[in-house]
Amino acid sequence: MSKGRFGKFGGQFISETLMPTIQELEESYNHFSQNEDFNRELTDLFNNYAGRPSLLYFAENMTRDLKGAKIYFKREDLNHTGAHKINNVLGQVLLAEKIGKTRIIAETGAGQHGVATATACALLNMECVIFMGEHDIKRQALNVYRMKLLGADVISVTSGTGTLKDAVNETMKEWSTRMDDTHYAIGSAMGPHPFPTLVRDFQSVISREIKEQILDTEGRLPDVVLACLGGGSNAIGSFYHFIDDKEVRLIGCEGAGHGVDQPNTAAALQAGRTGIYHGMKTIIAQNKDGQVNPVYSISAGLDYPGVGPEHAYLADIKRAEYVGINDEEAVQAFEYFSRTEGIIPAIESSHAIAQAIKMAPEMDKNQIMVVTLSGRGDKDCAAIARYRGEEIYD
Repeated sequence: MSKGRFGKFGGQFISETLMPTIQELEESYNHFSQNEDFNRELTDLFNNYAGRPSLLYFAENMTRDLKGAKIYFKREDLNHTGAHKINNVLGQVLLAEKIGKTRIIAETGAGQHGVATATACALLNMECVIFMGEHDIKRQALNVYRMKLLGADVISVTSGTGTLKDAVNETMKEWSTRMDDTHYAIGSAMGPHPFPTLVRDFQSVISREIKEQILDTEGRLPDVVLACLGGGSNAIGSFYHFIDDKEVRLIGCEGAGHGVDQPNTAAALQAGRTGIYHGMKTIIAQNKDGQVNPVYSISAGLDYPGVGPEHAYLADIKRAEYVGINDEEAVQAFEYFSRTEGIIPAIESSHAIAQAIKMAPEMDKNQIMVVTLSGRGDKDCAAIARYRGEEIYD
């Protein structure tokens, strides 16, 4: 890979205004990622603040019920703030502090990245501004309150569909007007180089721990690693240290909404094609004229019209497989896992659980599956209850 390229994907498709700041970020990351003091400080935050390493949990009840592969869950839901997002945010905010930035801006969809960013900013005494689509603000009210409680200013984005892609647009606009003291802590492994690389590197702690834990527990690598993806930070973090292990299948689960072949879908890798968006060349849901399609998923965190460029590359070279999971499948998995294991998963993670439910019975009992549980589902309970026609009061 050179200059942020993953095969034909990636790159830096940004305005000249932003280029000096992007170059500064790239140079700073290249320096600090190799700096022992920085890595020691980040590891201390991971272990003593975020609560790493997260557990690798054997889902005994689910394994017994499905009568197939042994199923393990990487419990990112147990991290401080309740999701994998804290891994990337602690890395980026610490990096921003080292290069003299005092203000952090970020986008959020499901709110978990916004909460993690607000948390890190409170810890490191940074000003924090979060951009969130007005539609997502309504369906993730609990996380909006958490961000404000932590001291963040939450800006409602009313343009477009009022969802994640529009929040990204507004955050990038804001960054271009105030770069001297501001760092954009992007929430996924997407955007212009170096963001896909540095986010992946901060999230790769997930797959590093999975590999160590499963070797310690089972004495061998898993047969399959599953993760949900929108932009794809959770998935690339779960996949990264297994990419060279060709015997391990890597499967990413997209939010298909009403169905992969329906207009209301967010399964970009299933229904999209190559294009340039948010500073990167990747696979995007777009029409024949190159206009980005409106996308939909019951999951605010998967409601994005593209994927990170490394996922586009892994799909292109057929190293990873990507499937679409529709809303009903995800909700059924949300309910099933809650009842079966006593763990309420994020609706994003439920897309990966749904695929595990499909696959496990078709696998041998001596095979091993690891599913990354990217976050907890407290934030989704009201929305899923409404989806099921139940009246619930926040």
